[in-house]
Amino acid sequence: MTFPGSPAPPADAPTAEEAYMSILIVGAGATGGYFGGRLTQAGRDVTFLVTQRRAEVLSQRGLRIVGPGCTEIITPRFITPERLSAVADTIFIAVKAAALEAVIKEIGPAVGPETMIVPILNGMRHMGALNQAFGSRRVLGGVAVLATQLDDNGDVRQLNDDVSLLIGTQDRQRTPAAERTASELSGAGFPVAISDDILAAMWYKWAFIAAAGALTCLLRGAVGEIMAAGGDDVARAIIEETNSIAGAAGYPIPDGQAQQTTQILTAAGSPFTSSMYRDLQQGRPVEVETILGDLIAEGRKANLHTPLLKAATVALRVYATRLP
Repeated sequence: MTFPGSPAPPADAPTAEEAYMSILIVGAGATGGYFGGRLTQAGRDVTFLVTQRRAEVLSQRGLRIVGPGCTEIITPRFITPERLSAVADTIFIAVKAAALEAVIKEIGPAVGPETMIVPILNGMRHMGALNQAFGSRRVLGGVAVLATQLDDNGDVRQLNDDVSLLIGTQDRQRTPAAERTASELSGAGFPVAISDDILAAMWYKWAFIAAAGALTCLLRGAVGEIMAAGGDDVARAIIEETNSIAGAAGYPIPDGQAQQTTQILTAAGSPFTSSMYRDLQQGRPVEVETILGDLIAEGRKANLHTPLLKAATVALRVYATRLP
């Protein structure tokens, strides 16, 4: 399927330098590319803030979302940081943790009095950095559910249809600004909801992705392969470690969610893998510190012993030292 404007645009054509933007998507990778692409398809005023290297790919190929039997080609409007001057209603940050410090400096010109910032990053450390830079009033928490990855061509590959977005204020208030932001991000083919306790939802996701990442990266396989090799008790022990840390931090995992995590990570024959493991398999950097290192540090505050999480963390740190 090809959408309007699918021919690749000239390198200097689809840029945004007007005085106002509705939605600024920071990053056009697996997450930002997917959500921003869907919003563009829905007719929203979307601009991507990208590196020069990513801008070149978007100029040559467009933004491509590749699903089962279907490639959708979108011509995105994009801009590089040195040309950013317009204020945005909503800034949707979807980058790896290592890029956040630079992003905070780059998005300054786009932050106006009413701008709301929605970060979709793993772990929790990004919230403190964004709060310090822009104030907690304008920073919403965000939880995205999706399975996508960027392939060697720079295309977004959608691995399944389970996609949703949850946002909310840090003080549990349902504000007009949060409602406006949810409305701007809605109607693009994925459900958007406002959480009454977004920080708890972020902790629940953190515990899940840490358990999934530790299991698949430590034992180097999909869940079904690990179960076939006798790894059921290891999976359950890792889940217990992550859940105990969340509980000690004041965010106990609800029974239903704990059961769902156990079902997913102990399912016989399951092809499930974590995004951390997919990055590992592709020889890419893995967010070991923000997903595992920070979680272990939270556990240490409560004097918790988490040997399996520590083993996975050390293994990934060794892997990181070998990257080019």
